[in-house]
This record gives sequence, structure tokens and C-alpha cells, in this order.
Amino acid sequence: MIDVLYFAWVRERIGLPKEQVETKAATVADLVAELSAREERYALAFSDTSALRVALDQELAEFSAPLKGVREVAFFPPMTGG
Repeated sequence: MIDVLYFAWVRERIGLPKEQVETKAATVADLVAELSAREERYALAFSDTSALRVALDQELAEFSAPLKGVREVAFFPPMTGG
């Protein structure tokens, strides 16, 4: 099981702040594909991954990063300064 956290507009589109996911995904991109196939709201939230950032166990990562040993995946929009 992996804890998946959603922030900002990602959370708004999916309708959940977090959930536990049973997955066979090898990479973040595989996880996104699994989630997107679930329901329209996930597909909408992940339709443009270039507008998203991901953190694995609170460390910024790429969508190609492996999930082996990861306990937490967080999806969020890029942070803006100000």
C-alpha cells in the first residue's frame, strides 16, 4: 500500500486530500496511468502531467522515478514565488 496525497487543484479535481492505493506500478508514471484509468476525475486531474510535480517520501522526484520502497507519493502544482 502507498499513501497518495493530493494538493491544491489536484485535490479539488479528485475530491480527496489523500488515499491509500494498492498498486503494482513500477514508476510514478505507471501509478498515474493506473489512477487515470479509474475514473474521469482522476483522468482530468492527471491529463497534463507537465503541470504537476511529484514528491516521493517528501523528496521531489521525476515521473520516471521507481516506486519500490516508497511509502508516500504526493502530487501538487508547481509552487510560485511571491
